[in-house]
Amino acid sequence: MNVDLCWICFVFITKFGNIFIPQNPKTASMVQELVKEKAVEALKKCFASRMEFGTAGLRAAMGPGISCMNDLTIIQTTQGFCCYLEQSFGNLKERGVVIGYDARAHPPSGGSSKRFASLAAAVFISRGVPVHLFSDITPTPFVVYWENGAQIVSPHDKGISKAIEENLEPWPESWNTEEALKSPLLKDPYQDVHTQYFKAIQKHCHHREINKSSQVKIVHTSVHGVGHTFVQSAFKAFDLHPPYAVEEQKDPDPEFPTVKYPNPEEGEGVLTLSFALADKEGASVVLANDPDADRLAIAEKQESGQWRVFSGNELGALLGWWIFHCWRQQNPDTAAVKNLYMLSSTVSSKILRAIALKEGFHFEETLTGFKWMGNRARDLLDQGKTVVFAFEEAIGYMCCSAVLDKDGVSAAAIAGEMVSYLATKNISLSQQLTTIYEEYGYHISKNSYFICHDQDVIRSLFDRLRNYGGQKDSYPTECGRFSISAVRDLTTGYDSNQTDKKAVLPTSRSSQMITFTFSNGGVATMRTSGTEPKIKYYTELCAAPGNSDVTHLKKELDDLVDAIVENFFEPVKNKLQPKPE
Repeated sequence: MNVDLCWICFVFITKFGNIFIPQNPKTASMVQELVKEKAVEALKKCFASRMEFGTAGLRAAMGPGISCMNDLTIIQTTQGFCCYLEQSFGNLKERGVVIGYDARAHPPSGGSSKRFASLAAAVFISRGVPVHLFSDITPTPFVVYWENGAQIVSPHDKGISKAIEENLEPWPESWNTEEALKSPLLKDPYQDVHTQYFKAIQKHCHHREINKSSQVKIVHTSVHGVGHTFVQSAFKAFDLHPPYAVEEQKDPDPEFPTVKYPNPEEGEGVLTLSFALADKEGASVVLANDPDADRLAIAEKQESGQWRVFSGNELGALLGWWIFHCWRQQNPDTAAVKNLYMLSSTVSSKILRAIALKEGFHFEETLTGFKWMGNRARDLLDQGKTVVFAFEEAIGYMCCSAVLDKDGVSAAAIAGEMVSYLATKNISLSQQLTTIYEEYGYHISKNSYFICHDQDVIRSLFDRLRNYGGQKDSYPTECGRFSISAVRDLTTGYDSNQTDKKAVLPTSRSSQMITFTFSNGGVATMRTSGTEPKIKYYTELCAAPGNSDVTHLKKELDDLVDAIVENFFEPVKNKLQPKPE
């Protein structure tokens, strides 16, 4: 056995000492097999570093080691979280916690969302904390996060991480799920939350009579996730005819047997079975959720017979327009609009800004991720403001402020009503999107990424942009033939548009993010991913209303992207791998 392998095993044993008694034989077996095979790199990947908070909490693959989700790391995480909550809330034993789970599982390591939920419950119950554990799979929007109903942001993430590190040794009762599940401290919130949720989203149903008589046929797929029954219930709550379910994908299956990637963000490949069912039934619209039903994708059949999968930004435009249209019908008083807010993440389309400028409501940008939008929405609601919509380009939509997070279930029902309403006027989603762009200005976007596993290369790439042309603290003023009018760097806190040159949005030195604004109306953001070895780019060309030469605008954006790739990414020099087709 070589030195590296000994070192890994030694670190593993010294970190956990005699507490790594194989409580889960499958996980233990995987480790033993890797040691037997002398799989040094695989073991390093499993044990070199602990999971860290990203844009949406702790995320990792299921498997062995401290970098993965498994029984031990779930216990350690929950123990730390429990201690942090005990420090934060003197009445934690009166309030309790809510725990939900979806259908994902990893049979080789013995891990599953349901198993992890039981272990988390055991940890809290061992400390006398009441646990509201859902008795069945739920979509993510059913489970709130911090006490304000939004995701965790700083300084809580840092405080929880510190508490996890201080509570790595499993407490005696942490493994005892059998006793925990019999405890009087355990309650099931499923029925109550189910009832309250569908009651809350009905406030956003504005055309019940149209829904009842609608002839529009819609297909829905949950892509082997948890969304099927909840979207069916949401359609029923809106008096919409039930969508046709893709039979092969409607039941939860952690193996996701019919798709390569169970993410509708990937586009047409995930929707092949949906299109086939739609063609068979004569349906014109397909709705698709991701496995935990907090995202929503939409596709529409075009007159040519081809299917158009709308981008997250295009759906943001459609849903934003629709929600404002419905709000305006309910609130004819012109002064009321001054209290109205919509939000989007800074890497998403600026279309809401354009609509807000013309219609008179407020628009705000936040950092990437719904943790920022949810918390900002909470702040505004607490100030007596009305927050009706928030979205991110990664097909995430908050259409109902009862859930301060992206929610693919309520979004599906609201989209169904929008489709039914437009059908009464013989307008398709594609036609309505064109109308929005004609009225508020075309917003054409192009997003992608490069893969890079070398952190030094990533650091060097961004450092070059901050010291452009060899000049310290100097950003580029042009990119190819395109003139740059403003630069914002949320890693360093620099913003050339501000009088004091300091960025308004929160900054973080732990991640890279630079936004360039161009004189031609283009905006481009380059950022690293918090959870994947990617350098992402988000570009958009924002045209003034009246400029409807779409072919020219697309060509202009394509040229801008090519210039950014060539001059800023330098993929050949930096050995970057393009996004797989």
